[in-house]
Amino acid sequence: MSAEPTVPADLDTARRRHDALARRVRDARYRYYVLDDAPITDAEFDRLYRELEELEAAHPALASPTSPTRQVGAPPTTAFAEVTHPQPMLSLDNAFSREELEAWAERIRKGLAVAAGAADDEEAASPDDAPRVRFVCERKVDGVAIDLVYRDGVLTSAATRGDGRVGEDVTAQILTVDDVPYRLDVADPPGLLEVRGEVYYPLEAFAEMNAERIEAGEAAFKNPRNAASGALRQKDPTVTARRPLAVWCHGVGAVEGVSFTTHHQALGYLADAGLPVDPRTEVVDDVDAVWELIERWTADRHEVAFEIDGVVVKVDDLAQREALGFTSRAPRWAIAFKMPPVEEATKLLAIEVNVGRTGKATPFAILQPVLVAGVTITTTTLHNEAQVRAKDVRVGDTVMVRRAGDVIPEVVGPVLDRRPADAVPWSMPDHCPFCGEPLHRPEGEAHHFCENVDCPNRLLGSLEHLASRTALDIEGLGEETVRLLVDEGLVSDLADVFRLAEHRDRLLALPTWGPKRVDNLLAGIEAARTRPLDRVLVALNIRHLGPTTARLLAREFGSLAAIRSADPDDIAAIDGIGPVIAAAVHAWFATPRNAELVDELAALGVTAGVADTPASTSGLLDGWRLVLTGSLDGWTRPQLTAALEDRGATVTSAVSSRTSAVIAGSDPGAKLTRAEELGVPVVDEAGLEGLLRDGELPS
Repeated sequence: MSAEPTVPADLDTARRRHDALARRVRDARYRYYVLDDAPITDAEFDRLYRELEELEAAHPALASPTSPTRQVGAPPTTAFAEVTHPQPMLSLDNAFSREELEAWAERIRKGLAVAAGAADDEEAASPDDAPRVRFVCERKVDGVAIDLVYRDGVLTSAATRGDGRVGEDVTAQILTVDDVPYRLDVADPPGLLEVRGEVYYPLEAFAEMNAERIEAGEAAFKNPRNAASGALRQKDPTVTARRPLAVWCHGVGAVEGVSFTTHHQALGYLADAGLPVDPRTEVVDDVDAVWELIERWTADRHEVAFEIDGVVVKVDDLAQREALGFTSRAPRWAIAFKMPPVEEATKLLAIEVNVGRTGKATPFAILQPVLVAGVTITTTTLHNEAQVRAKDVRVGDTVMVRRAGDVIPEVVGPVLDRRPADAVPWSMPDHCPFCGEPLHRPEGEAHHFCENVDCPNRLLGSLEHLASRTALDIEGLGEETVRLLVDEGLVSDLADVFRLAEHRDRLLALPTWGPKRVDNLLAGIEAARTRPLDRVLVALNIRHLGPTTARLLAREFGSLAAIRSADPDDIAAIDGIGPVIAAAVHAWFATPRNAELVDELAALGVTAGVADTPASTSGLLDGWRLVLTGSLDGWTRPQLTAALEDRGATVTSAVSSRTSAVIAGSDPGAKLTRAEELGVPVVDEAGLEGLLRDGELPS
């Protein structure tokens, strides 16, 4: 970390530095609040802003009304109508250490002592003179500030913060968010209730949305906060409606017809009225208790379903707030403690390529090690060539790296003003780095592929997939066994699995392997020879081909030979398949080595009978509301969604009491926890097959 800047002693030098800092801060604010494109990390912005404050403290003449330290947010754009907030939406001062938090609390006590007449000024005030102060602690959601105005219980306007006084009218957009009620659930609604809140993306929903964009070759959103802001500023509210936004309400502004004495009382009123309020908000008695919460929530920040970047601490008593008042930009009675940043800058040392079990070639970044949110990051995926180009990251760049929640660490983008002069755009190599075979990108797809089934980097994953439950379901052929068999030279391609019976003596000679283990494995392989055709198709690792489309193919053609000789147009004509899957299937069977593998399997007795699934599943899940979480073997998220919707189900992004079931794969997120809390049934990968086939939950 660079050394803390020193404040210039002479005014001219300080003014030049102040002017330069002010330009950077204004530009960063405008791009953050208006363009949803932060040019620097939050941590760097905070450092620049604090240096501005230090310059102005040392040289008060620099603290003009136009200084960024005297302003809030950024002016609203002209794209939306303007809304004047009934009460200004101010910013919050920040604290970054326990010492700064305690200094703020001391100012609170002294300010209240002066307001109560116990001392003439803050310097003379003693902590003993101050009345008791209780604090409300709220998790600080990293989202977009929103101002909701209810008149006579009905939502009349929703506006962004803007410059704190005037914001953008996003009423139509906010009404598409399920969390926000159009009418308050109160018997005697107040004439005016101004509600302050934060619009955000739940992390798992954000990750799912980005995964779908990446798969489609579209640019991924940089982070949940920018994506939430962009969704809220869609001129067409139907676009906003398709984005899984959520809201937390954390306070009130102007009110008429109702009164509160404490902040937590006001939050209780909002919750009772049907507005979403964070249930983890707590009221504590002193700074020690505040600090205990900060430490606990900081440690747990990545277990939360939404992104938090701090803790907001507020005086609870509203009369005390009135006595403390405001500065030009922030209330004196509140402060935001900032957690360590989830974004940091580091060097992009190299871009290399990995090849997975389906042959997908995925570029990844080699980074100069950087500590982000408590974890040292050295590598992270770049997804595909289209994403590399969309982000315009180049070897040698200084890049911003982000880690938040359970989301895989990612390169957000380059810091352009630090780009080396010799940095050049990156392109995908022409050949697979592991087997030397050509890489190609199918028309209309975002990813490059190595079609060689014998590619050494594909083999381990391919073998594990072949033995999985959705494929040939070979008991005992897991990751550890697969690696051992490959290392011992017993298996070098998929067909070799069915030759293992010829090597029983070598298997028996393996360390810790006895007759029972060997015979169980060989029995499982023998049973796999007669699996249905759709399961064999899944086992072959054909991209885009999950269980549902495999069953459609099996029912239509009846044999591997018929599928192998089918024309792409004939495959695409099958209802539920289409041209992309048809092209992938045809290309796989047209590859000479793959055709040879199919011949080997047939010679080894893999008979591949017809699919064992009923021909008609339409309407099987009519009326079901299903939620997906985690990774499911043999399925992409869009494929499984399509399969469920084909059967009449509605697939939603949020778990509620109306959810029929949650389908949970490996590494499930917070949706699984929510389902367990609500008692919603959970279907694992083993139960998914029965759900799709029979429309019944596993017993």
